[in-house]
Amino acid sequence: MTVTTPAALSGVAPANPRSRVIVASLVGTTIEFYDFYVYATAAVLVFPHLFFPPGNETTALLASFAIFGAAMIARPLGAIFFGHLGDKRGRKNTLVGALLTMGIATFLIGLLPTYETAGWLAPALLVVMRLAQGFALGGEWSGAALVATENAPPKKRAIYGTFPQLGAPIGFIIANGLFLLIAAALPSDDPSKPSAAFLEWGWRIPFLFSAVMVIVGLWVRLSLVESTAFEKTVRTGNVQKIPLATVFRTHWKELVLGTFYMLATYVLFYLMTTFSLSYGRAATNAPLPGLGYDYTTFVLMMIIGVVFFGIFTLISGPFADKLGRRKTLIWVTLAIIVFGLVWTPMLAAGTVGVMAWLILGFTLMGMTFGPMGALLPELFPANIRYTGSGISYNVSSILGAAVAPFIAVALWSTGGGSPFWVGIYLSAMAGLTLISLLLGKETKDIDIEK
Repeated sequence: MTVTTPAALSGVAPANPRSRVIVASLVGTTIEFYDFYVYATAAVLVFPHLFFPPGNETTALLASFAIFGAAMIARPLGAIFFGHLGDKRGRKNTLVGALLTMGIATFLIGLLPTYETAGWLAPALLVVMRLAQGFALGGEWSGAALVATENAPPKKRAIYGTFPQLGAPIGFIIANGLFLLIAAALPSDDPSKPSAAFLEWGWRIPFLFSAVMVIVGLWVRLSLVESTAFEKTVRTGNVQKIPLATVFRTHWKELVLGTFYMLATYVLFYLMTTFSLSYGRAATNAPLPGLGYDYTTFVLMMIIGVVFFGIFTLISGPFADKLGRRKTLIWVTLAIIVFGLVWTPMLAAGTVGVMAWLILGFTLMGMTFGPMGALLPELFPANIRYTGSGISYNVSSILGAAVAPFIAVALWSTGGGSPFWVGIYLSAMAGLTLISLLLGKETKDIDIEK
């Protein structure tokens, strides 16, 4: 089926102003990542206390992380669904649909009953909402990356590709900043646990607040027009009947490489955001000992680290445009391997060492995450780009993000509270990414409209 648009009939696609491209790609992913981080924070602070039977704290934490990981399984399905729409119907409306799905699911989490009032129905509903979040994020990232890169000026695709990536650190800061404000307004007598008021109703506020952010994101997204690359695909009659089948038939190697390109990024991302929050807050004398920081102190330390995440996400763009995506990422991945090997001495060096660990980890996160906004879309031609880049990005979420917090807790427990094996796990996954980069090719000089 061929899609016809006004621009395709005239033979000329209208251009999106550069400021609109930057804002649309940034605002949408900021909201999507905000929603995701709100859940990630609640998975550590709230859900083990409220959505599972009382008794074993470690089991409840693992169950909470398992539901957290369940969303990653839904992400490839979302990538296929929204990718199909994005490659056949256009980027704009598809992005609006993904944003609405995520926003509604997040808002409804804020209204869910707890285990005390609804029994096992509570975690079951939480799983459903979490799957909806993952399904939506599966279509969000690739669409935002395409809006940025397909509308970028020549030789600046990697720079523009960093703007949707910047939504991750900004979303983290907004989500955790809001949790900090609520925790400060509802203080606890026990710094290792949220207050009764926080657990009763305070935790719901960040989820309900997502509705306001979604309205802002929709207003920006609805002002977009389709990119020249998609309009050219329509005009030339090159829209694929089943983009998924075409991707697997003609670009399966790129799918595999793109999946492993993202592996180290995902593992590092979720270790530094989700696992670190559990490890940082766990008491030094707990059955599963950690660093013993109170929630407010450690989250403030994390936010400082995330500022470096944002700065180096932007810095990575010029590097990737000048040196190439592949060369930049090879060096960064080597640094991630080394970083995983030095976790134990860094975390044993007191607050200075922990702060250095957070800053270095988030700096590397920015340098590896930033170039992906250009690299993954560049692996695929315009008529299957939404589907191909989305599948690579989101299948990697299963191999990396879905299991990373769960494996990390298991290794943390096996090591008797030591983070040594968690760091080794990161280095091993980065080694797989390094191999894939060495097998891949440079993409910075491709024609994005083909």
